[in-house]
Amino acid sequence: MNAFPDAPFGPADRLDLDAVPLAVIRHKAIRIADLPDAFDAGYSAIALTFAGDVLTPTGPALAIYYGDPMDVFDLELGFPVRTAPETPLPTASESVIVASTLPAGPAVATTVFGSYDGLGAGWAGLVERAGAEGERPGGIWIEVYVSDPGTAPAELRTDLIMPLG
Repeated sequence: MNAFPDAPFGPADRLDLDAVPLAVIRHKAIRIADLPDAFDAGYSAIALTFAGDVLTPTGPALAIYYGDPMDVFDLELGFPVRTAPETPLPTASESVIVASTLPAGPAVATTVFGSYDGLGAGWAGLVERAGAEGERPGGIWIEVYVSDPGTAPAELRTDLIMPLG
């Protein structure tokens, strides 16, 4: 099973992630309160780069959290791409798009339907279900925003992927 399936994940599906090339904007040492500004500016900047045919997306928007998302963490916002940028790409918003890869290895995943407000409960459930199977989080948390953000909140689909430690 790959990280970007057409069908939703079940309650705790196991998968092996491939190192998919990404184009991302990195944020170091941020907090949850910083997310709205980071998301708005980051995805807008990357979308303009796509519109200029510099990069070609191959999947939905994603966010990768490194560390404890309830404290200070690092964040990558971006998209899977056919070919990651070879050099940093400056954007109009003064951020820089860089190459990254989806972390490879074993993971568990689930799908959350509805408002982004439900993601915290979705993560808690995934951690609990994985823990019941003896699995532990690896300190990386991936959210894949399958639905366009303009979709009605009740109809949003977000896939949550937790690489294992």
